[in-house]
Amino acid sequence: MSNSAASDPSKTSGQYHSLKGTVVETIGDLTGATSWSQSGKEEHAAGEAEYNLAQAQGYVQGTADRVEGKKDAIVGAVTGDKQQQASGNLQHDKGAQQQAINS
Repeated sequence: MSNSAASDPSKTSGQYHSLKGTVVETIGDLTGATSWSQSGKEEHAAGEAEYNLAQAQGYVQGTADRVEGKKDAIVGAVTGDKQQQASGNLQHDKGAQQQAINS
């Protein structure tokens, strides 16, 4: 795992910032504090963007897993390597599930 994991987009973090931004914006609207309203809008937008980016990255990773898994399954079938074939099928299925979660 790389050290940049903390800066990678996260669906959970994106949802948190989106919700927090909405709450701050609402407080600003109710109290007339325009700086809070603006700050909340910006945090909400940043949270939504982070969520969408994390979702797109998850879908792309799922696609890569499906392709790699299909390749391994085919090579395993052609060469008679049942373990490689089974492993490829599992990776393909994992990728399909990841795509479904992120679509």
